[in-house]
Amino acid sequence: MSDSLKSSLAIRWYILKTSLAERMAYRGDFALGTLMRFLPIITQIFLWWAIFQSMNPANPNEAHINGYSFQDMVAYYLLTMVGRAFSSMPGLSSNVATKIRDGEIKKFLVQPVDLISFLFWSRVAHKIAYYTVATLPFALVFFLCRSYFSNGFPDLVTFGAFVASLLLSFALGFYLEACIGLVGFWMLEVSSLLFVYMLFQFFLSGHMFPLDILPQPWAAIVGYLPIKYLAYFPAAVFLGKITGVQLAIDMGMLVFWTVFFFGLSRLAYNAGLRRYSGYGG
Repeated sequence: MSDSLKSSLAIRWYILKTSLAERMAYRGDFALGTLMRFLPIITQIFLWWAIFQSMNPANPNEAHINGYSFQDMVAYYLLTMVGRAFSSMPGLSSNVATKIRDGEIKKFLVQPVDLISFLFWSRVAHKIAYYTVATLPFALVFFLCRSYFSNGFPDLVTFGAFVASLLLSFALGFYLEACIGLVGFWMLEVSSLLFVYMLFQFFLSGHMFPLDILPQPWAAIVGYLPIKYLAYFPAAVFLGKITGVQLAIDMGMLVFWTVFFFGLSRLAYNAGLRRYSGYGG
């Protein structure tokens, strides 16, 4: 192993270790914030129960929306929570834009630390800390709602695809939002752009409802967008909604979009540095 590779790996390990220590410095606050994220589950379940009850007041459990029963919808929503826990990057875009606007990015130009790599491993540390705290609540919620998973636990191939989709959704979510933040090289404020992105992401990632209940041609249009892989795709894989050839195609598209935004973030960063003037403290 070359000295440069050893140095690069050592830097990444140090970033991961330091970021993890920072996340766990205020363990009580971090744990409380993590647990509070589970409260919307109750609201969402009651919301879907009201929808299915309006369709069949006598027996809501017999109502269906495009093949989804109430039990299927609850199971889907729980799985999208897992997907969102991997792919969501709160504050990433605004953090990158602020570093550029305030001149804080200069320290990454005079030290052997790459900004994008630094932020990536910082997010890895955040997710490790998050799941260290959230694993038990997640396990409890899924145990209590186990009856909602009518198809049971998926086979090993499906489960492997599910895990791979979660890991890739993390990378996709990171590089996609990093690209938005890097627009700060050309715009002083990216909050409006970020608001538009978050609005589309909230509805079209599948977080609110399964994307396959959309009518045509909207379902087909949304199917080509990368944001469907942030929440809908992992959940649909686990539930067996996407199988066989279609699963292979979608996994290939997920890899493509991840590589695409990785390359785009690198191009935007290098192009931005060429025009960066170094203003600010």
